[in-house]
Amino acid sequence: MTATTSRPTTSEGRISAPPPRLSLAPTGSVPALLDGAWWPRSRDLHAELPALAAVLDPLWGRITRITVNPARWPVVPRKVPVAGHVVKVGWFRAEQDQHELLLLSYHVGRWNLLVVPPETDPVPAAWLMAAASDPRRTQTAGRLMADAAHLRPDAEASRTVEAVWESEGGREAGAPAASARGRTITAEIPNQPKKA
Repeated sequence: MTATTSRPTTSEGRISAPPPRLSLAPTGSVPALLDGAWWPRSRDLHAELPALAAVLDPLWGRITRITVNPARWPVVPRKVPVAGHVVKVGWFRAEQDQHELLLLSYHVGRWNLLVVPPETDPVPAAWLMAAASDPRRTQTAGRLMADAAHLRPDAEASRTVEAVWESEGGREAGAPAASARGRTITAEIPNQPKKA
């Protein structure tokens, strides 16, 4: 006997993506260089951006434009559909850090997120997510990526951290606890490495 399962589809007929892995600075924190971090599952912006923008729309106001540095993305779409509206996508090479995503809302403002590469091991990814959403930090996205390169993940810790992200035990974007805390959406990650 064979069983087939599939993810639910959206109203446009596309397969819905899993919730984005996202960590944001707390509401009311002092403005910093980064407002948090996003850990996409692939380098396919057309597939990844709709879920990210749909989660951020209720928190930050309707996202109308997103920009990236094309150095890390094989294809940058011009537009992506997001929950009943279209978000324009653009790119800047020299003006934007290659590890950063810029989100704009006409009525509310702008936000900068560190983009954790999809292929990053879970331990450094967890460290990056926490570091980028810490309002006391003042490093750029590129500097945080350079610092994370010095972390040495062990296999057991990586499996544990990834299991938390992918299971119901961790809090992902859109979880009920996220809305109570405003802009703070984090995963509960056991044994998170601390920077020396």
